[in-house]
Amino acid sequence: MAYTAPRMNPRPSSRRHPLVATAMVLPLATLLVVVFGGWDAVVTQASSVGVMLGR
Repeated sequence: MAYTAPRMNPRPSSRRHPLVATAMVLPLATLLVVVFGGWDAVVTQASSVGVMLGR
């Protein structure tokens, strides 16, 4: 059997902090809400999740 070199991972194995991920996603999410006029849908979904969580 041929020898294969171990794979080198080009990215570090550590994960992004949730706040960094949120900061990366918010501008795109805001743009999509403005462009497609989905504010009512966002409010409805957030309200539904709040009711499910008991708040």
